[in-house]
Amino acid sequence: MISKIISEELIHKTEKLINTSDKISIVVHSGPDGDAMGSALGLWHYLMTIEKEPVVIVPDELPWFLKWMPGTECVLVFNESQELSEKFLNNSDLIFTLDFNTLSRVGNMEKALKETKAKKILIDHHLHPNNFAAVTISYPEISSTSELIFRLICRMGDFAKINLGGAEAILTGMMTDTGAFTYNSNNPEIYNIVSELVKIGVDKDEIYRKIYCTSNESRMRLTGFALYEKMKVYPEFKAALITLSAEELQRFEYRTGDTEGLVNMPLQIENVIFSVFLREEPERIKVSLRSIGTFPANKVASDVFNGGGHLNAAGGESYTTLEEAIAKFEKCLPDYKDFL
Repeated sequence: MISKIISEELIHKTEKLINTSDKISIVVHSGPDGDAMGSALGLWHYLMTIEKEPVVIVPDELPWFLKWMPGTECVLVFNESQELSEKFLNNSDLIFTLDFNTLSRVGNMEKALKETKAKKILIDHHLHPNNFAAVTISYPEISSTSELIFRLICRMGDFAKINLGGAEAILTGMMTDTGAFTYNSNNPEIYNIVSELVKIGVDKDEIYRKIYCTSNESRMRLTGFALYEKMKVYPEFKAALITLSAEELQRFEYRTGDTEGLVNMPLQIENVIFSVFLREEPERIKVSLRSIGTFPANKVASDVFNGGGHLNAAGGESYTTLEEAIAKFEKCLPDYKDFL
């Protein structure tokens, strides 16, 4: 039994907008991860089965390890096809905005998304959603946006219209946003949903292998370098930091997705409960934060790195040099000693 978390009013509003819209787009945040793509493609497959033919638009490139997902071949990348992407957004009657709570999360696509006259439906599980959508389906207690997509489809009475591709996408999102069900995943209903997806035909073990057990030589060497040369442990604060500069990433032929999961690895060290990864990008430092137990990774993200997220998994950014971002991290550690 899966509880009816999404309110009846939101279900009716969503159904009405879907039924009265001919041109639908689905957008996600920049740096699309497993949950962004899982929720987008899960919804895309469902809308295709009811003959709506939506388009999925992502701000920038997908991680390579997600490109096996059915439907990725139809995804538009805004930074690569801006004119076509803007045309779809401008002509849309309805836009689903998935897995982000503020329009600033879509990067270079923000202006085009703001200017479109299409009605928007926000579906997300992050705290404090901005008020930009006609319908806001926001439940931070839910483990992933992909789980919300499953719940929404079922509440609309269309479980039977979840095909295998959609089920694989939804499970991918649920799996990746819980670290393969190792955090934010103690709700028994999560496993009821997984069971229903497996009944559809999803091979859970194969999806795990594709996401977590598939690599290449350069990625493996990058991981080894990051752990051996670039990881620093702060025993007095039960914390660890990994940093990678743009030059170091280039040295190991970095591809989008190659550092996925790296931030979780220091948490395997005994007595380390807080881990941060800083990756240098062309215009910013990308910050990933993970924690164990009650240590608030999201509070550090919000206080120090202009970000946010969940208790044990959060993200942020720093518009400084890598050295300055490291200094910010080290300076803030004593402020959170009471949470240890």
